Amino acid sequence: MSEEAWVDFVSGWVSGGVSVLACQPIDTVLTRMQANAGIQTAGVEKITNRRPAPVTASVNIFRGMVSNFGVASLWRGSSAMIGAVPVQNALLMTGYGAGKRWSESSDSVSNNNILMGVFMGGCVGGVLQSFVMSPVELVKVKQQVVGESVTSATSTVCRGFFSSTGAWKGLGATLMRDGIPHGVWFASYEYAKTELTCYRLREKESKTAEDDIAIPMISGAFAATTAWVVGYPADLIKTRIQAGSGNGIMGTTRDIINESGWRGLYNGLTLKLLRAVPASAIGFLTYESVAKTLTSD
Repeated sequence: MSEEAWVDFVSGWVSGGVSVLACQPIDTVLTRMQANAGIQTAGVEKITNRRPAPVTASVNIFRGMVSNFGVASLWRGSSAMIGAVPVQNALLMTGYGAGKRWSESSDSVSNNNILMGVFMGGCVGGVLQSFVMSPVELVKVKQQVVGESVTSATSTVCRGFFSSTGAWKGLGATLMRDGIPHGVWFASYEYAKTELTCYRLREKESKTAEDDIAIPMISGAFAATTAWVVGYPADLIKTRIQAGSGNGIMGTTRDIINESGWRGLYNGLTLKLLRAVPASAIGFLTYESVAKTLTSD
């Protein structure tokens, strides 16, 4: 592995860990809402019995978890994610860096070539990391929705490692969520970063905007929004399948549409963005900062 690839890998690993710690509570609430599980507690009906609006449902879930299981319950599944997301992010950032360097090394360098390079790098990285994240997210879902301990959930998933309905449950939907959407994520980030950098240079009439932390944060937020608009339906389907309330990609899609219409495929998107936007902003800022530190003389 080249020195540049190692920088991308290490920077991505650090940014992944930071974003998980910062945003896991929102992910826990969202996962329970997506799985349609709810919390069987006094004063909080199960979502399956009374399907409130997404905002109301998320507030009910949050209150129920805190009052019955304590604030720490909002970080359920974080142990699995802290172990895996840094690796996932490292693979993605390595693909991003490789795609960008490949496009920059071509004879005809243009912004369109760079965008295509990072798009392809993101798609490849997204597909590869799906095979890491699918079983890990299954462990997370079992913790967040079913309430299993990390040991119990991990043992269950490991026992089904060679079964498509075991550790790889929901892999197809995971590939749909992590392939093209990650290409969109990186291309959107690179586009926004380039445009903002040019704008700042024109406004400040300076020779560099490298130290402007707003650029990677705003670009990361924009990238998360565009990517999740593309990939959210697959994420919802994946969670339903892994939680046991879905039956295959097509069957789960039909169930969601029958329940809530086509708009049902985007139920919970707002809450997803509440987690994904700051996580992406923090992640890209951390990535750029660590990469700059590692490559500085």
